[in-house]
Amino acid sequence: MVITVRYRLNVLARVLAAVVGGYALANLAGACIALLLPSSRAEAALTGLMSTFAIYTLAVIWVFAARNLWRALGGLALALTVAGALFLGLR
Repeated sequence: MVITVRYRLNVLARVLAAVVGGYALANLAGACIALLLPSSRAEAALTGLMSTFAIYTLAVIWVFAARNLWRALGGLALALTVAGALFLGLR
């Protein structure tokens, strides 16, 4: 099997999208969850922080399960836009 440069660049782009985009999405969504919970600030922050692990994992799975790189980036961009708008609305 011949692995081309294009394939390697596609994998590199997906890895970067998963690491950077997944990190941003997980932290933004965790902050939104912490702001939405009606419990004490400490409990809400801890729950938001703990939820970031699952959100980051799902973002990485999404990036590598998408049919092509543009669909993966589009999905991340849409999720980041929704989470960012929610965060700005809650602040």
